[in-house]
Amino acid sequence: MRWDGISEFVYVAEYESFTRAAKELGISTAQVSRQISALEQRLNIKLLYRTTRKVSLTEEGRVFYQHCRGVLDGLGAAEQAVSNLQAKPQGRIKLTAPVTYGEQQLLPLINDFMVQYREIEVTAFLSNQKLDLVEGGYDLAIRIGKLSDSTMMAKKLSRRTNFVCAAPAYLKKYGIPHSLSDLKQHNCLLGTRDYWHFIEDSSNVDTEKNLRVSGSVQYNSGHSLVDAALKGLGIVQLPDYYVQKHLASGALVSVLDNYREPEEGIWAIYPHNRHLSPKIRLLVDYLTERLK
Repeated sequence: MRWDGISEFVYVAEYESFTRAAKELGISTAQVSRQISALEQRLNIKLLYRTTRKVSLTEEGRVFYQHCRGVLDGLGAAEQAVSNLQAKPQGRIKLTAPVTYGEQQLLPLINDFMVQYREIEVTAFLSNQKLDLVEGGYDLAIRIGKLSDSTMMAKKLSRRTNFVCAAPAYLKKYGIPHSLSDLKQHNCLLGTRDYWHFIEDSSNVDTEKNLRVSGSVQYNSGHSLVDAALKGLGIVQLPDYYVQKHLASGALVSVLDNYREPEEGIWAIYPHNRHLSPKIRLLVDYLTERLK
């Protein structure tokens, strides 16, 4: 009985019309009216203002509508989830991701995914620009760091850490930096930006700091920066997936660890859609499991 009148109320609230709500629900206008009247009596609250020209929500009706809409959305999602279990994932997925992360981490996993799911096709466009998913017709985007677009749904896949590191030979010759101010005395190998990210303890509070650095090298290629660091040209700040194996082998040494910024999230984002298709959900779950 607690469900009686809920759908009717939500449809009238959204269409501002008993007649239109009845048409959408496939029932009579009189039945819609009876259900909502019974709902108001059960709640002992007036939900709608009714005139011959217009139907509008009362203040209590607006609050009740927000909750009811969420309940119906959840029910729809539950029904879709059950239906998806019976659906065979197939069709094309169009996605975008950052260039290096896509090449090194993402696409090899997607290839493994496609070996398992032969009826799924993937189109991937790698770009370091944040592309418009809706305008570009993308089903999915992989983003790193803080998310700014609140109109998208997001799921955290993994995380990354930025390391400041250099070759042992460079550090032996020029010394190990122990504070951020020491970087002024070092050749900093730059990427596309002329500043590095750090966390600095100020009055027992960690604050984010963008420190402007300089050096003889500026490349828009992480691989080239790693190569320069390995050859002793200077100090570099790069994400873990560039330098992990070199740190493990000792070819590079991490410095300024006390100033390392917190790990950044790696996210799958997709257009706001309450009923995610089976193929997209399957890929997101697969990447979450493999990247974590």
